[in-house]
Amino acid sequence: MTSGNLSAEEEAVIDQIEEQNVDFLRLQFTDILGTVKNVSVPASQAEKAFTEGIYFDGSSIDGFVRIQESDMRLEPDPSTFAILPWRNTEESAAARLICDVMDTSTGEPFSGDPRGVLKRAIERAEDMGYDINAAPEPEFFLFEEDEDGRATTKTNDAGGYFDLAPKDLAQDVRRDIIYGLESMGFDIEASHHEVAQGQHEINFTYDDALSTADNVATFRSVVRAIAAEHDLHATFMPKPIPRINGSGMHTHISLFQGGENAFHDDDDEFNLSETAKQFVAGILEHAPAITAVSNPTVNSYKRLVPGYEAPVYVAWSDRNRSALIRKPAARVPAASRIEARFPDPSCNPYLAFAALIHAGLDGIEQGLECPDPVRENIYEFDEQKREEYGINTLPTNLGEAVDALEEDEVIGDALGEHVYEKFVEAKRAEFKDYLVDVSDWELDRYLETF
Repeated sequence: MTSGNLSAEEEAVIDQIEEQNVDFLRLQFTDILGTVKNVSVPASQAEKAFTEGIYFDGSSIDGFVRIQESDMRLEPDPSTFAILPWRNTEESAAARLICDVMDTSTGEPFSGDPRGVLKRAIERAEDMGYDINAAPEPEFFLFEEDEDGRATTKTNDAGGYFDLAPKDLAQDVRRDIIYGLESMGFDIEASHHEVAQGQHEINFTYDDALSTADNVATFRSVVRAIAAEHDLHATFMPKPIPRINGSGMHTHISLFQGGENAFHDDDDEFNLSETAKQFVAGILEHAPAITAVSNPTVNSYKRLVPGYEAPVYVAWSDRNRSALIRKPAARVPAASRIEARFPDPSCNPYLAFAALIHAGLDGIEQGLECPDPVRENIYEFDEQKREEYGINTLPTNLGEAVDALEEDEVIGDALGEHVYEKFVEAKRAEFKDYLVDVSDWELDRYLETF
């Protein structure tokens, strides 16, 4: 029996909970750094969760609030209901709902909620008449575990790009991950072994920006959980093994207006509209600051080096993959899009998408002029040729990226005051900690030499 206060969508969720013998609900959200958090409640509390919300202590979550202002409320989004594939049996099941975080003192959305940050970016686009679609390509590594169940960096295969068994020994794991994702409503486009040993990619279809960010957060949880069932550790760390390719999260973006793709123009040489080119120009303009958000760890910058297929040069191209942004080939007008190749899967997807969207929209609002595409391999350019083409480079480390973020008002505003301050504070501390540490590389190189 449900309350009359529930919407039709919420009542449908209650019905599914009963039909599928759900005994626990995980109310999911992310902290500012992108770590998925959840509050587990008995399924009998579902109606209360929808009508009143579920309270939790926000002071225990990184970057949320101080101890004296700790009460926060989770409001579940019924459209995100899904059964967790690794907790599903005939007798019982667990399900998750992704939540918005509310400030109990004001009753308004909490300004530090990353999902709310992305919602504000989407609202800005809507105010300009645009709907935003996005599709990421998150890559990850699968490593063996040691006898204590701890992660190693030993891969369980010797496969390479698009290899088949027997080299790709993780096919069964990828298959189980795909089955799990599909059971949660994902529409999987493709999966394959990536370039590096132990590296994999699973692509899911375009969706609106908010659903896509929700899917990225879910994707990481599902991949880790199902890999663990195979006694493997899945990591989205950008560069876990030196001197081989790292993991990226190439992100495809397009704007639609009145049901039509606002990025497509039949008459343009690249089939890109002026709107699309201005959007590209905005991302290029703000790319250094975006990297602090889209590539947010010290390790991210071990991936962003020349020679390992990761873009480091602030340019765009319709052909080669050495540029920051690529215009993929599109068979039909609706598929015209741009591909931002620099984000990595350690990012908070809500914040990264928000930064990219605000940067692109700023390009449209400012009428920024897009530079010509660079069709040559930029990796082969020397410094003089890059200067001739006017090509800058991304920050070389997290400290430089945070410097760029602090100098960029547009990306700072995109995050909002609360998230911006807490994010910068956390990343400054992370980089400072890195600078004072002594690595194994340094010990191996210098300890017995000097």
